[in-house]
Amino acid sequence: MMSKRTTFLAGALALLSTSVLAAENVEMFSTSGCGCCIGWMKHLEDAGFEVENENLAMADLYAKKMEAGLRQGQTSCHTGFVGGYVVEGHVPAAEIKRLLAEKPDAIGLTVPDMPAGSPGMGESDEPYEVLLVGRDGSSTVYARYPR
Repeated sequence: MMSKRTTFLAGALALLSTSVLAAENVEMFSTSGCGCCIGWMKHLEDAGFEVENENLAMADLYAKKMEAGLRQGQTSCHTGFVGGYVVEGHVPAAEIKRLLAEKPDAIGLTVPDMPAGSPGMGESDEPYEVLLVGRDGSSTVYARYPR
């Protein structure tokens, strides 16, 4: 027979594991046939995320980015949503995991444009930044690559 404390701890652990699992699902939007988008999706899946991708017309994809709170200059070719955050472009899985662990008061992360060497864009030593986008639309450097 389980004590009240054991029952409570088991319930709390079950809720925690459910919320962590839910945060591992990425809802992704891209345009059809984009090879680098497929590469980024594979990068996330290799890192343990479950990714569901929906192809949209370019105008619909852009509208989704703007609805998420992104501004011009903060966008890339695909948009993802995970754990209540937007993840725009070729953001490394490690930074998404960090975002989900730290839970900053922000709309999410972006890697603007499509820098060489970012996940899905092939090998390169070209430097790029992962930006944290605040609720006011401003951005700060969250990480720099290569490390």
